[in-house]
This record gives sequence, structure tokens and C-alpha cells, in this order.
Amino acid sequence: MEKSDLMWRKIPKEPGVYFFRGLKKEVLYIGKATALQSRVKSYFDTVIAEKRSILIEKMVRESIEWVTTDSVLEAMLLETNLIRTHKPFYNTRSKDDKSFNHVVITKEEFPRILIVRGKDIEKTSENTYKYVFGPYPNGVLFREAMKIVRKLFQFYDSDFSHQSTKSKLLKGKIDFNRQIGLYPNQCTKAEYARTIRHVRLFFEGKKQKIITDLEKEMKRLAKQEKFELAHIAKRKIFSLKHIQDVSLIKDESRTYVDDKSIRIEAYDIAHLQGSNMVGVMVVVENGLSAKSEYRKFIIHSTKVADDTKALTEVLERRFAHTEWPFPALIVMDGSTAQVNIAERLLKKHGLAIPVVGVVKDEHHKPLRVIGSKKVITDHKKEILLANSEAHRFAISFHRSKRKIV
Repeated sequence: MEKSDLMWRKIPKEPGVYFFRGLKKEVLYIGKATALQSRVKSYFDTVIAEKRSILIEKMVRESIEWVTTDSVLEAMLLETNLIRTHKPFYNTRSKDDKSFNHVVITKEEFPRILIVRGKDIEKTSENTYKYVFGPYPNGVLFREAMKIVRKLFQFYDSDFSHQSTKSKLLKGKIDFNRQIGLYPNQCTKAEYARTIRHVRLFFEGKKQKIITDLEKEMKRLAKQEKFELAHIAKRKIFSLKHIQDVSLIKDESRTYVDDKSIRIEAYDIAHLQGSNMVGVMVVVENGLSAKSEYRKFIIHSTKVADDTKALTEVLERRFAHTEWPFPALIVMDGSTAQVNIAERLLKKHGLAIPVVGVVKDEHHKPLRVIGSKKVITDHKKEILLANSEAHRFAISFHRSKRKIV
């Protein structure tokens, strides 16, 4: 799709979520925007392949759709819900990263709304949480979003159950949070359950249902001449219709490929004059090593020192695992030869993923990184971390194989 093919005036300037769809109408990528028109326009740069990545160059050739929202906050929540539903190929960061934040609603008489890491949810009993929302990859944006949600709804988020509070100190904390408007005022179980329902609907992207509910309540209270309570309901409706989320408006000229939360995979081969040849894949996500996703490969295609064959085998076996999340960037230990092997196999499998190579000296210290200048500038620290981890992991695996033999 060329920039000239798009009628930009048809794309609204409001916040929302946009979709890139493939030839079979499958969802390739989902993103949120502070202003849809300028965000979508940013993908059609004349030097897009160099400025962004070949991933995006390929993606934008297909069709674009969008959905507007009333606020950036709602765009953020809708983006997460849709990514979780569709699992688009190019949303590599959306794969179940266990370090990302989630919002959970507990199964209690007075449910709490907590922020929990994915890895901690897995360790918890299924009877602990009634609803789970997320993951939310951008930690800074997520914290700002939760501050806004806090202003819309008052709920408990203590480390302890509201009902199990016995000590005067803990009760004092709850009373203090009530006074400053973070926790709800004394209310019945039914009233609080209604608030929790509204929070759930909000995270599900069903704000209009909350507004309809509050409008009915406002009319009922007005009929009963409970004008003060009716005014409170009216204020809630106004707050929901005019969400103040300036803190969420940021520079969106970068794409996910420039985000520190992208998935980077690095590969290395280890052997001793061809014996006990092994290969490894390591993963860096959100700037951190994701050790649970590291993979080991025992080389079968060659029994002599042939790094080219070994590397080809490792990558072929990796690309066969389509159930594994695909990376946004691949790091090879080596120079042009190793990069070319990866790019040839990526092309063979129809994958558009940028590749960089880390060139080393005789002491295996990095001399330079080759590949897209834009990618290297944005991710040099993560590239070197991934390469270092791949070398360490490969040597460790090789040594363990030698001990067994």
C-alpha cells in the first residue's frame, strides 16, 4: 500500500486502536494511538525500511482499519484486550511475558484490585483471582493509567484482605486511605460489588454500560428526592465521559520495534574441534534475560567443525517451532557470513525479521555490531546483552555435554 493510496482525511484525529490486516484479513499488528491520523501516517515514511525495520515495511503493504475511543486510557485498555484475543504475528511483545504487569480482581467478600506480575499469577491458586486483565508491557504508562483509574473508582488494594484486618495499625491505614479518597467510604457489600462490577466493565472496554447504569441510578435517586446522591452519580458520569489522561499522551513517532520491551533472540554455536557440537538460543525481553525461554540444540547435521551447517540446523529447528513467539530482532554471533545465513533462512520461511551481527576480536570481545544503524542505535545495550548471554549459555551447555561423554 502506498501513502498516496490512503485518503488521510478519512482517518480520524481522535485516540484509538489501529489494525494492520493481511491478504486473508488476518490481524498482523494492533497498536494504540493518541491521534490515529498522525500515528498511521508515521508508518509511511519514504525511508521506512531503514528508519524502522523491514518488519514494518512488509506490514504496511496490507490494509489498515481502526476504532476510535473517547480517551487514550481506553485506547490502551482496548489495545491490550485485542492483542490478547487475536495474538497478532507482529505483536511480539504481547506474548505472555511473565514480567509484565496485570490487573487482577480477587475472589473475596470485598474484592481487592491488585497489580500482579504474570509470573506471580502462575504461582497463585486458581481460586485467588476472579478476573485477570493484561499484560501491560509499558510499566511507566501503566502506572500513570492506574492513577487515572483510581480517580474514577474507589477500591481496596491492600496487601491484606479487608475482612481479615484485625490490628489497629492496619485499620488505621484503611481509614486514612478512605479520608484521602483512595478507598471507598463505608458502604454495603452490595454497593461495593457494584463498584467492582464497574471496574471490571471498564477494563473490558464497556464504559457505556457503566454510564447507562449510573444514568438509571441518577434518575432513581432524583425521583426519591435524594438529590445529593443523584449529584454524585452525575459527577461520576461526567468523569467517565471526560477522562483526563494528559499524562498518557506521549511521542508516538516510534514503533514497537524501537520499544525496549521487544523480544530479541540471540544464537551461538559451541564445540571443541567439532566434538560435542551444540547450539543455543537465548531471549532478551524488556531489557532483561528471559531465561525460561532459553533453548538448547544438540547438533546432528555435522560431526566436524562446520559452524555454517550447525547454525543452519539450529535456525531451521527454531523456525519450525511456530508455537514459540517470534522475535522482533535476531542477533548472530559473527560477521556478514552468519548474518547472511540467518537472512537466507528467514526469507525461505517468509519471515521479515531484522538481523544484526556482533563481530568479536581474538579474545571474544565485541568490536562492532553490523546491521541496521537505526536498530543498533536503539538497542545496542540489549544486543550486546543477548550476544553475551548466548556465548555464556553455549559454553556452559558444551561443557556439560563433555562431562557426560
